Amino acid sequence: MGKLFGTNGIRGVFGDDLTLDFIHDITLSIATYFKEGPILVGYDGRDSSPVIAKVICSALNYAGLDCKNSGLVPTPCLEFATKTLGYKGGIMITASHNPPKYNGIKPIASDGVEISREDELIIEEIYFNKKWKNLSKHWGITNKEEQAIEAYLDGVKSQVNTAKIISKNFKVVLDLGNGAQAVLAPMFCKKLGCEVFVINEEIDGKFPGRGAEPTPENLQELSQTVLNNHANLGVAFDGDGDRSLFCDSNGEILTGEKSALLLTRHILEKNPNSIVVTCLNSGSSIESIAESTNSRVIRTKIGSVEVSRKMVSMNALIGFEENGGFMYGKHNQVRDGIMTLALVLDLIALSGKTISEEIATLPPSFTTKDKISCSSDEAKKIVDILKQENPNANIEDGIKISFDEKNWVIVRPSGTEPIVRIYAEAVSKEDLDKIMSDYIQTIKSILSR
Repeated sequence: MGKLFGTNGIRGVFGDDLTLDFIHDITLSIATYFKEGPILVGYDGRDSSPVIAKVICSALNYAGLDCKNSGLVPTPCLEFATKTLGYKGGIMITASHNPPKYNGIKPIASDGVEISREDELIIEEIYFNKKWKNLSKHWGITNKEEQAIEAYLDGVKSQVNTAKIISKNFKVVLDLGNGAQAVLAPMFCKKLGCEVFVINEEIDGKFPGRGAEPTPENLQELSQTVLNNHANLGVAFDGDGDRSLFCDSNGEILTGEKSALLLTRHILEKNPNSIVVTCLNSGSSIESIAESTNSRVIRTKIGSVEVSRKMVSMNALIGFEENGGFMYGKHNQVRDGIMTLALVLDLIALSGKTISEEIATLPPSFTTKDKISCSSDEAKKIVDILKQENPNANIEDGIKISFDEKNWVIVRPSGTEPIVRIYAEAVSKEDLDKIMSDYIQTIKSILSR
């Protein structure tokens, strides 16, 4: 991983490590990488996002590149519009699920997918060596992009059986998390004939509702709202709208892993002999689901960039992360909260079953994750000591300690926050709880040394 780019773009505390000077200079570096415009710029609902967008558009123009500003849109909307509306690249301003003081910059290639790790390093080299594009005799111009949302929604609808979904008159609860999907998700659901109930609907960069990141632990209001309104399902989005967690009609919150398994089976039944891409920290049940349709699973390092770029190179149909990031290759090879919602609606409309009934037919899966706050140096110390104590472990991405195929733990420094993440899988809930308890205690012991 580079010095500036983390697991998902460049992120930092606005005004601290993400200064206006840095934003200007890194944009010149991105402009040099892109070589030509037009470039599509968009941003999430963070307080600092509009100011950053102005700096980025001005810097692109200064380097001689035209750009268009799509305004406040979810990340997958900007990515899809970059691809379908003919842009040479895109820049999304977002820090996704990070706390409010953060923001970030995510360059998008002309194919609508985040740039590769190799291209991130190219941009970093340009930045550190100040090898910026020679200024054009003619500065670029900035205009407004007004087609992005319509093009995106039309693209999503084309991938599902909209007539069948509309005929069901589903009740859907949307937990918008005070984030970017407030612009788009209610409109989309109404287009599909759904009765919509919304919570945390006001865009607010401080994320006062339940925070920018949906987790099974902070979605009690979503669960209760589903029950109170006898809804068919609920869905919660993260700050920039590319990830989604679901709630069934019984008020049960699904992990991202569960919904990914459900959708993968639904899609592979109609598209056998396909390729599924997922990360090292996803559970082992995906292999058995893929095998049943003569499909195969390819594993990558942790991070949406790793999954997306492997999907592109392998022409994969499906990609996912366990955190609610699901990717449908026929639409775009990126995490997409609205596309995922559309696929869930498509599934229950066609099957005639509830989400909980569908979940009950999946192979058993016991996975979990946790995190511990620590500095980057402390995170490195934790992983280094675990590597010394487990010389036969997989060290491709942090450290993965496998007891057997279905019992393992992964410990890795986060690429987006000052924390260390712990992931685990086991054959039973009891074994899973023990693995997590043991390794959380081990990590805390290392930190106290």
